[in-house]
Amino acid sequence: MAAAKTEMAAAKTELASTPSTWAPLRHSAFRYLVAGRFTTMLGNSVAPIALAFAVLDLTGSVRDLGLVVGARSLTNVLFLLFGGVLADRLPRQAVLVAAGTLAGITQAAVAVLVLTDTATIPLLIALSAANGMVTAFAFPAAAALVPQTVPVELLQSANALNRLGINAAMIGGASLGGILVAAVGPGWGLAVDAATFGLAALAFTRVRVTALRDRLVAKAGTWTQLRQGWSEFSSRSWLWSVVLGFMLINAALTSGVNVLGPAVADDTIGRRSWGIVLAVQTTGMVVGALVALRIRVRRLLLLGVVCMLAEVPLLVALAWTPHLVVLLVAGFLAGLAVEQFGVAWETSMQQHIPADRLARVYSYDALGSFLAIPIGQIAVGPVALAIGTGPTLLAAAGLVLLAVLGMVASPGVRRLTNPPTGAAAHTPTDPEPATVR
Repeated sequence: MAAAKTEMAAAKTELASTPSTWAPLRHSAFRYLVAGRFTTMLGNSVAPIALAFAVLDLTGSVRDLGLVVGARSLTNVLFLLFGGVLADRLPRQAVLVAAGTLAGITQAAVAVLVLTDTATIPLLIALSAANGMVTAFAFPAAAALVPQTVPVELLQSANALNRLGINAAMIGGASLGGILVAAVGPGWGLAVDAATFGLAALAFTRVRVTALRDRLVAKAGTWTQLRQGWSEFSSRSWLWSVVLGFMLINAALTSGVNVLGPAVADDTIGRRSWGIVLAVQTTGMVVGALVALRIRVRRLLLLGVVCMLAEVPLLVALAWTPHLVVLLVAGFLAGLAVEQFGVAWETSMQQHIPADRLARVYSYDALGSFLAIPIGQIAVGPVALAIGTGPTLLAAAGLVLLAVLGMVASPGVRRLTNPPTGAAAHTPTDPEPATVR
């Protein structure tokens, strides 16, 4: 009986010490960071719809649209590593303010060109490339700034809330983009996107945190800083194992779902139903973020990696049973599962990577994870023509399965615990930090 009472008391103590789900929102720096990222993602979800119709109205050429969009993707990938260096060298909130301001200027220029009927494809390509370069500097800074805004014990909840806001913005932005393009034209949609960048920059100016910078960064050259980031990245088997796995997973999913998915939908459930499937998948991501707020496990990364197996049924359903109900269920589960990984991944990185080198590690993560996406998108068409759409989708599902099994086979992934056994990877801040650098 005494043992039972002791166990119950311990359980109550543990429950009482568990941080509130919404506790990160008590920290003003985190609130402004989430507001800025929400606003940015809202505009980023409007922009692709508006830009696509702007280019199609201009020339009617899908090839031209591919050039404009591709220019942005190319510069984004090329400058990711340098974005990480800059975000570790300078105050990250300052990097976000500058990036938001410059991104707003580039999008405003595109909006003016479209609204005044003076846009040309070369001008749009140049401005898209500039926008891609600017956003490459923003991503590592935004991701690495989260652990500076909340104490370490709130990181998982903070990441879940952050992703919840981003997913909600994606849903609202896509709807807003369609409404704006239909009601007032693509130029005004691009103008709204430019305005959201400006609003986000204002929010980022309110993110006041204590600077956590590598004291050697200012004295070292860019290549030395990149080598330091690579050393942090390559010395952790769990880190590079997951990045290699997601190099394959992202290539399989973007080619299978984003390229072959619409083609399958055209022959089966129709375009409108496919749009519903994608909307339900995004809804699953929102629900997934809410679920991730409540999950507390020791091996958080392992749980997130295993959850990625839920992406396999969606690809298999597209190949074998492309019926609306089946795809809706598979899409919802895929969205739910991917958020478990997303929260687990960001929390694990923020807890185990030194804070003053975190942005550089994030940039290596993004580069490796995104590197094979264009290869998959380009190769999937010829492969589908050669062996058929169904077998290609099954091959993509097999690739996801093999990638997940490969990540689980890594001892580093299986053994990584949450929270880390050593010292915290970052210095917690007070709810209202006073030091600004």
